Amino acid sequence: MMPLRVFFYVQHLLGIGHLARASRIAAALAEDGFDVTVVTGGPPISGFPGLAVSTVALRPVTSGEGFSALVDLQGNPVDDAFKQRRLETLLQAYRNCRPDIVVIEAFPFGRRQMRFELLPLLDAIQATSPKPLLVTSIRDILQEHVKPGRDEETIDLLNRHFDLVMVHGDPSFARLEQTFPQSGSIETEIAYTGLVAAPPPDVAAQRYDVLVSAGGGAAGVDLVRCTVAAAKMSADDRNWCLITGPNLPQAEFDAAVADAPPGLSVFRFRPDFASLLTGAGISVSQAGYNTVCDVLRAGCRALLIPFAEGGETEQTARALRLERLGLATVLFEQDLTAQGLATTIARAASATSRPAHGLDLDGAHRSAQILRDKWSSRLC
Repeated sequence: MMPLRVFFYVQHLLGIGHLARASRIAAALAEDGFDVTVVTGGPPISGFPGLAVSTVALRPVTSGEGFSALVDLQGNPVDDAFKQRRLETLLQAYRNCRPDIVVIEAFPFGRRQMRFELLPLLDAIQATSPKPLLVTSIRDILQEHVKPGRDEETIDLLNRHFDLVMVHGDPSFARLEQTFPQSGSIETEIAYTGLVAAPPPDVAAQRYDVLVSAGGGAAGVDLVRCTVAAAKMSADDRNWCLITGPNLPQAEFDAAVADAPPGLSVFRFRPDFASLLTGAGISVSQAGYNTVCDVLRAGCRALLIPFAEGGETEQTARALRLERLGLATVLFEQDLTAQGLATTIARAASATSRPAHGLDLDGAHRSAQILRDKWSSRLC
């Protein structure tokens, strides 16, 4: 029997979280015997989407100023000709794949900037006979919209085109209706997969008392600067590690390295980050989906500084939920100063051991099972 073919579209813009989560799911699908093609549309990131899948790289775009405009890797706004070439590449990749299942990450709940290519893709899928199973893949907590009509547009696209909404979360922690109040109007089936965490890492061979990570780095400038200053303030002999992320501007990285005190090691990227968490006295990070999954998997103390620029609500909602469960301490962005960071780290690090949690972290493998079951039920 031929393996089921999956066509998986993911567009990362500001950070690498969407790509990392999609890559974990794609790897689990491949491990389960699916033939997976991942289409990426953002800047290339070493190690993603992984060796177990076929890849198609569209001409990369990223977010411009204000997070709404699309620009190329040189910062130039993309024009209609650029978009048309991307669309042609995407549709040709779809035709070449001849998928049984199409998974689109985030859309139509997010990634509205990509409608120029995703709406034609939906039309191409609709015109295919037999029509592939169409699935949207979303994180557990969504950005809450303030612009009128957006939720209604999302519901219309879901009900007209999609067969399944895969929510990559544990419903005991967050349910879709809590950040998408109109979910009751969704006629498409909704399935919770559990959180998409990486497999349990090896125990760290190297231990840091304070492990600071800035995610992808594009929105981590203030955290990087405050970490260097806070480490200088530290009067004890704690061992600090700062991971700036691959997208931190080079000048900021160079300044952090040059200004770091002796007890602070600065890295742009650490492939063993998940392992380092298992030996960390405290993890300091933003509250992105993947980082939180790594922290939950490691079981270390956590100080979360949720990204909230531009009206972003997702990370704050996640961080506050974790704080209510006793699984993290929260420091808001507006309160982020070198002194505030140093004081909060000292307080959080001295707290008693955090409670155990029962959150489901096996969302990648569960996603594969859900898709297989959905395909099988379609054939009945």
